[in-house]
This record gives sequence, structure tokens and C-alpha cells, in this order.
Amino acid sequence: MELRDKNIVLTGAAGGIGSLLAARLAERGARVVLVDANEEALKKVSVGIKHSKTIAGDLSSAEGCLAVADAAKQAFGRIDVLINLAGMMSFRCFEDEDVDLMDRIIEVNLLGAMRLTRHLLSGMVERNDGRIINVGSVFGSIGFAYFSAYSASKFGLRGFSEALRRELYDTDVKVMYVAPRAVKTPLNTGRIMRMGAETGMNMDDPEHVVGKILKAVENDRKEVYIGFPESMFVGINMLFPRLVDKVLAGQNRIARKFAKEKGN
Repeated sequence: MELRDKNIVLTGAAGGIGSLLAARLAERGARVVLVDANEEALKKVSVGIKHSKTIAGDLSSAEGCLAVADAAKQAFGRIDVLINLAGMMSFRCFEDEDVDLMDRIIEVNLLGAMRLTRHLLSGMVERNDGRIINVGSVFGSIGFAYFSAYSASKFGLRGFSEALRRELYDTDVKVMYVAPRAVKTPLNTGRIMRMGAETGMNMDDPEHVVGKILKAVENDRKEVYIGFPESMFVGINMLFPRLVDKVLAGQNRIARKFAKEKGN
């Protein structure tokens, strides 16, 4: 897809990946609606990004998603591309998981993306042109211990992307699923970073991930998994999940002590 002159809705625009992606989209001549719950951070990101609009919106509720969709259509009218990037994470033993946080992770990571897609899809179908880009995670193909709620939300997002892509197969509305591995952003807290250092977990810079996302969008890819050997393990996990259980056992034992720590 040629991004110049496209009207794009980008959620999670104030985050480490989102802020860079917003700037790169604008550099390519796109008009971007920047969506994030953090209004102050959103205003900072918008500075210097031409032809952008900001919407401080809560994607954790049906009402919030509808309000964001309506505001985006009011801002630009036609929406060509929706990039569902907004996300939340939790790293802890599941028996210690905060139930309210668990609900919010599912609401934002999965239902928020589904609701926004539902509100914006009809215009794309009527024009027979559009793109839905769901940014998931390798954790949506390989369930990682102590990230149960996050993994569940991303597994759901991957399934939604696959099903909707098949539903729209005979149209020019395309659905893409992009799955990065761990990324060096504030989403990954101090405990996660310490755990990653001790286990040797691979982590990418946001700039690298943004470049891969843009390339995938411009080439109309259906699914993209970022990072090796994680992308290889996605396939192995589908065919031989018990083998991956064994491979991850040692890492899980290390991760547990960090998951049990209090605070960030």
C-alpha cells in the first residue's frame, strides 16, 4: 500500500513504538489520527507531526471505542487504515494476578481492537478499499509463563485477524497481523528487563520494529513475525508444543523469581 495521502488511525500513539511509527507515517505523507489514553504524552508526540489530529481516548470500554471511532471519522471523514497498536501488559504469577488489571488487558489489547475495527470497517467495505493492521506479539503464538493475561489477549488478536482476513478474502480490504518479539519500551518494566537480562531474552529497538511494520504495510503482507529465532519457534510450537515446554523450562524457573517480586 502506498501511504501517501492515506488517512490513518493509530492507537497507542504515545508509546515507544507508537510515537516513532506516527512520525514515520507522517514522513511518508500520511495523515494520522493519534489515539492514546495519555493525553499529555499524546500532545508531546503530536508536536512536529504534520496533518495529525489527537484523540485522548479510553479503549477499555465499548463507549470509549465508539467515541474514538466517531472522533476519527469527524476529523478526517474517510479512514483508510486502522493500526491497532495500543496494549497493556502484566508480568506476574497468575495466582497473584490483579483481576481488574486482567480484565483491562483483555479489554484494551483484544476487545478494543475488535470494537474499533467494527466501527471503522463498514466504510472500508463500502469503498472496497482499506487496511486493518493488528500489532500482536510472539506471545500470541507461544504462551509464555507469567504473561498469561497478556498472552491470552494476543492469542485472541491473532485469531481475530486470521478469521477477519478470511471473511474479507474477496474484497480489497486487507487484514495484517504483525508479531514483534520483546521490544525495549516502557511497556517492559524493570522486572521484565532484569528477567530478560538473566535469561538472555532477545529484545529489539523500537526503530527496528517500526521499520519492519512499515515495510510489511507497504508490501501488503498478511502475517509478519519479527525476530529470529523466535519466529522459528512459532512454527515449532504449533507442531511440537511439548518440545517447547522443555526448552522453556529453565527460563521459566528464572522468570518466576522476578514474577514474584513486588513493584515494577
